[in-house]
Amino acid sequence: MNRCPWCGNDVLYVKYHDEEWGVPVHDDNKHFEFLVLESAQAGLSWITILKKRENYRKAYDNFDPNKVALYDENKINQLMQNPGIVRNRKKIEASVNNAKCFLEIQEEFGSFDKYIWSFVDNKPVINKWNDLSEVPANSELSDMISKDLKKRGFKFLGTTIIYSHLQATGIINDHLVSCFRRDKVCLESN
Repeated sequence: MNRCPWCGNDVLYVKYHDEEWGVPVHDDNKHFEFLVLESAQAGLSWITILKKRENYRKAYDNFDPNKVALYDENKINQLMQNPGIVRNRKKIEASVNNAKCFLEIQEEFGSFDKYIWSFVDNKPVINKWNDLSEVPANSELSDMISKDLKKRGFKFLGTTIIYSHLQATGIINDHLVSCFRRDKVCLESN
């Protein structure tokens, strides 16, 4: 069975690739979860974050942006003491700030999902990469969304992090042509 080579043989990574990565997401809490995790991942490997994901779920009230938006300095200090997550004050503070901005987008658009999918007219971008070396780290689309999010007050969400978000949430299908998941994800997109 051919799959994208980036997941290697790690059981957790393979499970993520086979069951989750690239599947279109239309759930706001899931979008918020990925934004928090991808922001935390900056400068680290994704497998590091995947291994901490359950700890993040507990620490971040199951990624409820309404609750995270209310985190105060005491809660931020508590998170800084949590060895189960990435203890970077700027990333933690950004996640609280971003929860507030996320809620503003929900208010304006009805949901974050409507906002983010509007950039692609609600149709996933399906790329046709043959080799991992062809897959970009960012694109005009991720540049545009990142710029818009920054204008709306989001932090720690540059174009590379946004491109990762688009891949993870199925807005962009970057499974290689040879990957068994590519066509299945395409079917799930319809």
